[in-house]
Amino acid sequence: MEDIFSQLAQQAINGITIGGVYALIAIGYSMVYGVLSMLNFAHGELYMIGGFTGWWVLELFSVAHVPVMNAALLISLMILLAMGVSALLGLVIERVAYRPLRNAPRMNLLLSSLGVSIFIQNFILYFQGAKVKVFHISQLIPEGLRTFHIGGVVISFMRIFVMLACFLLMVLLTLIIKRTNVGKSIRATAQDIEAAAFMGIDTDKIIVIVFLIGSALGGAAGVLVSLLFTQVDYYVGFQAGLKGFTAAVLGGIGSIPGAMVGGLFLGLCEAMAVTFFPSAYKDVVAFLILIAVLIFRPQGLMGEKIREKV
Repeated sequence: MEDIFSQLAQQAINGITIGGVYALIAIGYSMVYGVLSMLNFAHGELYMIGGFTGWWVLELFSVAHVPVMNAALLISLMILLAMGVSALLGLVIERVAYRPLRNAPRMNLLLSSLGVSIFIQNFILYFQGAKVKVFHISQLIPEGLRTFHIGGVVISFMRIFVMLACFLLMVLLTLIIKRTNVGKSIRATAQDIEAAAFMGIDTDKIIVIVFLIGSALGGAAGVLVSLLFTQVDYYVGFQAGLKGFTAAVLGGIGSIPGAMVGGLFLGLCEAMAVTFFPSAYKDVVAFLILIAVLIFRPQGLMGEKIREKV
C-alpha cells in the first residue's frame, strides 16, 4: 500500500511540474485568442526556439570554458534570454504574418500561422540539423543537491527549479494583469476591442504587448522543459503546442486563469495515467480529454458560454 501511495505522490509531483509548463504555453494561446479571437498555431515553435536559445547559451559557456560558480544563475540567464529571443520572434511574427491579415477571413490567419510554424521548423532544421541537442547541465549542480528524497518520493533539483519558475511566472503575470494599467488595458481590449479603442486605448500596442508576453512565456516553457529532460530538437514545438492548445481549451480558451488550471489538470491527468497504463498512452489520455471537452463542455472548465446572434 505504501508503494502505491509513494508512486501516486511521485506522479503528482511529475504532473504538477509538467502541468506548470503546459500552463505557460496555454497562456500564450489564450491571451492571443482573448484579444484577437484567433489561434496562433506558430506558438509551439516559440517554445522550441526557447529551448534552442537555452542550449546555445549553455554551449557558449562550455566552449568559452567560463567557470560557472552558480548553476541557478546560469539557468536563470538561459531562461531570461530564451524569453527575450522568443518575445522578439513573436513580435516579428505579429508584424509580418498576422497584422496584415487582421481583417481578413479567419482561414487566412490560420493558414498564415501554420505557414509560419512550418517555416520556423525548417529554418532550425536547416541550420541545426535533425540531431537532438543534449543539455549537459548535471555537472553544474553539486552532487549532493541533484536529488532529494522525501519518504518514497524522489525530486530532482531541476524539477524543483521548474516548478518554482512556473509558479513565479504565473504569479508575475497575474499581478501584471490585475494590478497594472497595461493589464487593465489588456482586459478591456479582450472584452471589446472596438470599445477599448473608442475609450482611447491604443489597441495595436496592446496586441503587440500580448504577443510579447505570450511568446516570452512560451520561450520560458521551452527552456524549462529542455533543462528538465536535457534535450531539444527542431520538432519538439509541435507536440508541445498541441498540449498547450489542449490545456487552453480545457481551461477555457481566452481565459488566463483557465489556461493555468487547464495546464495543471492536464499535467496531472497525464502523470496519473502513467501509474495505471504504459507511458506511451499518456498522449492518448491528453487528446481524449480534449475530445471530451469539445463534445461535452466546449467553453472549457472556466470559460463562459457565449451565444451568437444570427
